[in-house]
Amino acid sequence: MADDTLTRYRSLPAPERRAIIQQASGDLRAQLAAVEAEMAMDRSPGALAAVLTHGKEMQARHLDIIDRIYQRIAAGERIRAMVTMPPRAGKSRRTSRWGPTWYLRRQPDHRFMLASYAAHLADDHGRWIRNTITEHAPTLGIDLKYGSQAANRFDIDGHEGGMVTAGVGGPLTGRGAHVACVDDPFKGSEDAGSPTQRERVWDWWQSVLLTRLEPQGSVLLVNTRWDDDDLSGRLLKEEPEDWIVIDLPAIALGDDDPLGRQPGQALWPERYNEDDYARIRKSVGERVWWALYQQQPRPLEGGVWQWAWITSNRCSPVAFQGVDLTRILVAIDPSGGAGTANDETGIVAAGRTAEGELYLLADKSGRHGANAWGIEACQLALDLNADGLVVETNFGGDMTRQVLIQAWQELERTGRTAGRPMPRIIEVNAKQGKRLRAEPIAQLYEQNRVHHVGVFDTLERQMVTWIPGMDSPDRMDAAVHALTELADPAQEGLGVQQYTDQRLRGRR
Repeated sequence: MADDTLTRYRSLPAPERRAIIQQASGDLRAQLAAVEAEMAMDRSPGALAAVLTHGKEMQARHLDIIDRIYQRIAAGERIRAMVTMPPRAGKSRRTSRWGPTWYLRRQPDHRFMLASYAAHLADDHGRWIRNTITEHAPTLGIDLKYGSQAANRFDIDGHEGGMVTAGVGGPLTGRGAHVACVDDPFKGSEDAGSPTQRERVWDWWQSVLLTRLEPQGSVLLVNTRWDDDDLSGRLLKEEPEDWIVIDLPAIALGDDDPLGRQPGQALWPERYNEDDYARIRKSVGERVWWALYQQQPRPLEGGVWQWAWITSNRCSPVAFQGVDLTRILVAIDPSGGAGTANDETGIVAAGRTAEGELYLLADKSGRHGANAWGIEACQLALDLNADGLVVETNFGGDMTRQVLIQAWQELERTGRTAGRPMPRIIEVNAKQGKRLRAEPIAQLYEQNRVHHVGVFDTLERQMVTWIPGMDSPDRMDAAVHALTELADPAQEGLGVQQYTDQRLRGRR
């Protein structure tokens, strides 16, 4: 087939190409199949892997994200991307093997730099890439230069490009790199938990890796999280605006999941489903689960709450059906302040029995705009028949009250309130320090007086990982506000005596 005909064929949409192949003779069909394979190899690292392994390479939606990062870099974008995901999810194979192989095929005049926590691991990746290029050289269209074929350093024959590998902390000599990939800079929790080792990695990052980058060079950091101050954590504190962050926990936590998963859904259910991860969580323990699998590292059992106080007093939804609540409140802690701990609006509901037992009922916290959090809080109050809305006014003053009033009026206009009176707004101005407000509630947990109706993963993690001096998460603050109001034996500030509309009718 003539070159100009092949060029036109490549430009056709997939349905038209398939129609041509179906009508082609045997010899022409073989030529077109070769063209299709070449086009697929150009498309992405995953497509390249599918061609060379005859479809045996594992494919998944989260691996497509890594593919798209490589596509953007190969297209000339200067990118700094950070991908965090749990173990056994295919990240190293796609990031440190198929990705570099694909990139060097697309950009054979570029230099690729790969590092991992140990030199031998980085060399293993380099050896795999070298062998793959050598084995499939005719198909890939690139080969290695004679005399430059070491596992940790090789060059592309007839081009300026090549690859160098090293352990984190080791030297990266030679020419600069157009792409630097760091795959797991820490070996494990002990490594990442060492302040000395963290500083060593940070110093290497600044003085070695970054100094080897070309002016428009890109960086890809792929790892599991072990510590709040590991390399990913430090970068997000020092230069958060510079990074594209793709956070892929084993079990989805929020509505902003990169894959569009709902909370509770597994990352790769065909490989590990929700039940599999439940067993893993039980076997590895909470600290490893949240750090290694959920990418949410925090020092557990070192703060105000303990896991046992929550888990040993948990109430199932079935058992809760026999509980008679006398009060139900929805507490709101509007987003405010700096840092990732304060970019959500905390919306938590809790109730109290006549005997003083407290129940945490719902957590609807999230990244909501002003109107959105007002509607969310009021709708939750309607769903639970709450009689009060507790709202912190430190950052918003009268505006927070107005948001709730307008939200309730909006629900009234659309007929969703069914004529019910608006819950009483209870304003809280948190003058006391976070610890002084949190500790009495933690004591109620220790005394077995607080029961979570179901599991609230994110809120519970925030509670047990919070240490005084850290930014206080808004979910936790909202829970503390609700439980503080309900725990007040005198009902001070609740205005129970002022309810004249029988909103508590039917409650003891």
